Amino acid sequence: MITITLPDGSKKQFESGATPMDVAKGISEGLARNVISANFNGTTVETATPLTTDGSLVLYTWNNAEGKKAFWHSTAHVLAQALEELYPGVKLSIGPAIENGFYYDVDLGERSISEKDFKAIEDKMLEIARGKYDFRMRSVSKTDALSLYKSQQNEYKVELIENLEDGTITFCDHATFTDLCRGGHIPNTEIIKAVKILSVAGAYWRGDEKNKQLTRVYGISFPKQKDLTEYLTLLEEAKKRDHRKLGKELELFTFSQKVGQGLPLWLPKGAALRERLENFLKKAQKKAGYEMVVTPHIGQKELYVTSGHYAKYGADSFQPIHTPAEGEEFLLKPMNCPHHCEIYNTRPFSYRELPKRYAEFGTVYRYEQSGELHGLTRVRGFTQDDAHIFCTPDQLDAEFKNVIDLVLYVFGSLGFENFRTQVSVRDPHQPEKYIGSLENWEKAESAIINAAIDKGLDYEIVEGEAAFYGPKLDFMVKDALGRNWQLGTIQVDYNLPERFGLTYKGSDNELHRPVMIHRAPFGSMERFVAILLEHTGGNFPLWLMPTQVSLLCISEKYEKYAQKVLNLLENNEIRALVDNRNETIGKKIREAEMQKTPYMLIIGENEEKENKITVRKHGGTDLGQITVDEFAKIIADEINKGMKTF
Repeated sequence: MITITLPDGSKKQFESGATPMDVAKGISEGLARNVISANFNGTTVETATPLTTDGSLVLYTWNNAEGKKAFWHSTAHVLAQALEELYPGVKLSIGPAIENGFYYDVDLGERSISEKDFKAIEDKMLEIARGKYDFRMRSVSKTDALSLYKSQQNEYKVELIENLEDGTITFCDHATFTDLCRGGHIPNTEIIKAVKILSVAGAYWRGDEKNKQLTRVYGISFPKQKDLTEYLTLLEEAKKRDHRKLGKELELFTFSQKVGQGLPLWLPKGAALRERLENFLKKAQKKAGYEMVVTPHIGQKELYVTSGHYAKYGADSFQPIHTPAEGEEFLLKPMNCPHHCEIYNTRPFSYRELPKRYAEFGTVYRYEQSGELHGLTRVRGFTQDDAHIFCTPDQLDAEFKNVIDLVLYVFGSLGFENFRTQVSVRDPHQPEKYIGSLENWEKAESAIINAAIDKGLDYEIVEGEAAFYGPKLDFMVKDALGRNWQLGTIQVDYNLPERFGLTYKGSDNELHRPVMIHRAPFGSMERFVAILLEHTGGNFPLWLMPTQVSLLCISEKYEKYAQKVLNLLENNEIRALVDNRNETIGKKIREAEMQKTPYMLIIGENEEKENKITVRKHGGTDLGQITVDEFAKIIADEINKGMKTF
């Protein structure tokens, strides 16, 4: 007999060789009908995997992220089989599950796939799914695995297998199809009831531009047709809210091939929006005791060698800049933290002077692959709302909690109410990915977990997501379309202070090492604005809107009165503009609506005579005729309601 421990701590006994599905049936038939994947002792297993030792078991359904991952990974196998049948001779490479759906990278030779082919691929996938084929894992020797794919002249699978150790190679079979695979599948294909091919794109093999470009086929699948219908509706709404589309319509930002890929240009309205966001955070930071600093856009290579960034991120950075001086090399700044360490190092500190909180809106540069660039969410040059706190170990807990409060203030003032947190810790199986001692890592991880518990945060611990120098608390925000975004991060770091030799004099008159907290509530200005655009659909909180009010003159005769109203609004710090073009009032309203202007003030004969304004709210609500003072109060109340206190 073996003892199985369930997530709630309860224990059940089963005969050795029982499967996760047997365990599910032992709990309830209803659960067994819904279980699609499992995890045993930290490893993803099939529902048909025999369990032969005591251990902890987690059962996944469609409602779990891991369940969806297994569902979409399994559907990727079905897609691969469909492509093999529809495009004989196609060479398969990799086909993972992603956040929403899956993809498969294939070499089609001289052929191509376009949108007109999507329906045929979907039909073939559903035909395969209806066969109710079980997914079965089997071990294969390295020799046999290489022999199979060499006979198919599939250099991609051969390369993958050559990098694997004999005894660790497994294949997954279903129907007449087999594929190199590590595992993690649903019980059988029949569970897949609805599929949709979403798009095709080019993708370099292994993400290397020197390699051949393959065809990446993106898709998604669901256990019910209703779920697919709802998802596609959401997708259409997402297209309307695409920040690239809205950014162009609202004249916020643009890109130029001459300037370079992934290097955004902020237009006047976008620059004003950024400035308001910066001033909003600067005001809160000043209240919280931060000091603003400014550092250069470049630094000597040795700076980033010392910090460890060059060893970990050198391949993803722009190439070194060589100066006329022999041996002198600079890098475009990939991170702000080494510069802030050097600022701290400019003079000795006493424990009485700590914490020191240095903040900067610092622009950094990373060489993202061109195929990975996406609007403002993935760029090569971006500005972080960065800050680094240097404190004593005794101050760490309070400082970390203060940063949590700041992040919550930012989210609350910008309408991000639905979020959870993730404690990102090191991967204990890959110590080479990190710097510093195990003791320091354990202290840092404990500090974050204790702070999250004390602040009552809903958090989960995720291995392998830590920064190379320390663990972090990441804030995962759900937007208006139900999508999850990582926004805001706080990191505890014992390692950079050691590498830079940072010290302070303690009460014992001895030198001690400070602890460093890295934090960025926005993350990056570019990505934050992109997500905020899509979350709000361009209807930003009133305090943030570039233009809060448009004054629409019925004719040029009322321009003088409109100017008087404009002056009164500006006296109340309301951002407004006068539209006195020789156009119909209907057209002016339509264009103001398209620009997401929150309020439109109609200026005509009656308004001038009564010394009032007619107020129309974005979306069509008519507030009638009121005085400018009454309107100014409406604006002030709305802003005060939206802004949280800090």
